[in-house]
Amino acid sequence: MLKKIIKVNLLFWFVLGLFGLTHSCKKDAKNMVFTENPSKSSVMPGSTNSTPLTQEFKRYWFAGEAEISSYQLEQARYGELRQGKAVLVYVTEPFLTDKQVKAEHSDTSTMTVLKLNATKTFNTGIYPYSIMQSTFYPLGNNAHAIKVSCSVQEWCGHIYTQINNRDSLEVTSHSYFENEADERFKLEKAILENELWTKLRIDPNALPTGALDVIPALEFNRLRHVSIKSYKAFATLEKQVYTLDYPELKRSLSITFNPEFPHDILKWEETIKSSPDTNSTPLTTKATKLKTIKSPYWQKNSNKDEVLRDTLQLN
Repeated sequence: MLKKIIKVNLLFWFVLGLFGLTHSCKKDAKNMVFTENPSKSSVMPGSTNSTPLTQEFKRYWFAGEAEISSYQLEQARYGELRQGKAVLVYVTEPFLTDKQVKAEHSDTSTMTVLKLNATKTFNTGIYPYSIMQSTFYPLGNNAHAIKVSCSVQEWCGHIYTQINNRDSLEVTSHSYFENEADERFKLEKAILENELWTKLRIDPNALPTGALDVIPALEFNRLRHVSIKSYKAFATLEKQVYTLDYPELKRSLSITFNPEFPHDILKWEETIKSSPDTNSTPLTTKATKLKTIKSPYWQKNSNKDEVLRDTLQLN
């Protein structure tokens, strides 16, 4: 009887282990169904045709790997420049448009998105900062991001903000700052700065230019404690540099990218006045690429895989 119980227990843990292996962060791309159509609520006004995906694009992005790029970071914070590291992780994955989360199983009812997880780590004196922004963008390239989120952690506390694209932009924000605290509100749809980093990777020539209404990156909104809303901006695209200028915010952002496919991001700069005082000296945050690798990183979680951090020059 005891032997029988032991066998049943062993079988249970074996099956459970198999379940864990098949429900990891990412599925094998060969078993995934890729769809390019965004939900009707997210399509940009006046835009109906999606960007055709080339075979080159599909070979690169549907290979079951993520693209991971590391950057040397010089971050402006509290009136000084801080040394740190930034990482951009791009990967395609199936997405549920109703729940607005990654789908555990891909089929014709899901939509494929290009996801960007952008992280920064740097120190301010004795204490560290850790920032992460996530963007889920339809591959059709004619829609707003379906979801954008941002979290900021440092020793004073942590902040989380999320925008869900439904009939309107639904904003949820939590902060340890009294004047921000817990907020829930809606915005009219506008260009999200966060989505431009993914739109660029699909087709940089489709980036919007001229006078625009843009909701700045959630990282900027939270670090500078400005209202989450759209602001007037002017965008230019010259060769391999995309620039956004926000006159009211006294802020500019320029992204330099590879003009050839896969249009990887080489560096970026963000210049902001250190204070609202018109006479204050602006500071410029800079990030310059160190290394890019393609990897199914969700499988690289053992101690021996830490060598990949050396490859990315993150240690």
